[in-house]
Amino acid sequence: MARILSKRRLSEEVFRVEVEAPHVARERKAGQFVIVQVDADFGERIPLTIADADPTRGAVTLIFQTVGASTHALARKEPGDEIVLLGPLGNPTHIERFGWTVCVGGGIGLAPLHPIAQALKAAGNRLSLISGARTAGLLIMQEELGAIADEHIIVTDDGSTGRKALVTEPLVELCRRDPKPDLVVAVGPPIMMKFCAEATRPFGVKTLVSLNTIMIDGTGMCGGCRVSVGGETKFVCVDGPEFDGHLVDWDGMMSRLRSYKAIEDEAHRACHLREEAERLAAEERAAVLGKDREGGR
Repeated sequence: MARILSKRRLSEEVFRVEVEAPHVARERKAGQFVIVQVDADFGERIPLTIADADPTRGAVTLIFQTVGASTHALARKEPGDEIVLLGPLGNPTHIERFGWTVCVGGGIGLAPLHPIAQALKAAGNRLSLISGARTAGLLIMQEELGAIADEHIIVTDDGSTGRKALVTEPLVELCRRDPKPDLVVAVGPPIMMKFCAEATRPFGVKTLVSLNTIMIDGTGMCGGCRVSVGGETKFVCVDGPEFDGHLVDWDGMMSRLRSYKAIEDEAHRACHLREEAERLAAEERAAVLGKDREGGR
C-alpha cells in the first residue's frame, strides 16, 4: 500500500496528490504511468501518468480529473490514507538530443507532458512549450513547465489568459520557422492531439502523441486500449503509450473512447449528487449544533 502525503485541489474536477512510492520515484522514466486502486480488495484499476517524482523523498506526483466513480473515490482520499499503486509501467519516451523540440499540452495533458519536457530539456534540446486550456483556471503546472521552457506560449479558448487561440495556431507558426522543429510532442484530449498531428503533417515534422486516456487495466489483458497505428493493431498500455501521431487512426480511437461514456457520465453525476447531499447534511448538522450551543448559554 502507498500512503498519500499531500493533496491539493487544482480546479473543480482536477486534483494533485503526492504519494509515497520510493521504488517508482527511483525507477520511473518520462512517459511512464502507474496503476492506482482506491480499494485493495475491490476496485477499478486506474492508469495515471506520473506528473513528477522526487527520488530523495521517495514520492511521486499524480494529477487526475474526476470523471467516474473510481476517480471520485480517489479524490475523497486525504493525506495519511493509503491506496494501491503499481509501476512504473509502459514504454518510456525516447529521449535524445534532437535539436529543437516543441511540447504541446492541453488541459490535464499538461501533467504527463511535464516529465517529457523535463527530460528533453535535460538532454540538451531547445524547448518550446505550448500550454492550452479552455480557460485560465484549467491551466496546470505552469510554474514547473515555464521554468524549463526556452519559449512558453500560453493559449486559452476564451482568452482569459495568454492568447485567445487553439494550440494548433502557435504550433503552425513554429513549424513555419526556418529551420522547422525537429520533434513535436503533443499530450492532451484526443481531438487536440489529432489536430496537432494534422497541423504538423504538411511540414513533415515528426509528432509523438500519448494515448494514455484510452487505457483501462494497464497490462494488455483486457484489450480495451486497442488502437490502429499505421494499419496495425496496438495495445496502448504495453506497446505505448506514445505513438507516431501521423499514423494513429484517430476516428477509431475516439469511437472506442465513447463506448462507456454514458456509464461514466451517469457515475459522475451520481457522485456529484452524493457529494452535494453530504454537504447539505453537514451544513444542517452544523446549524443544529450552533442552535444547541446558543440554547445552552
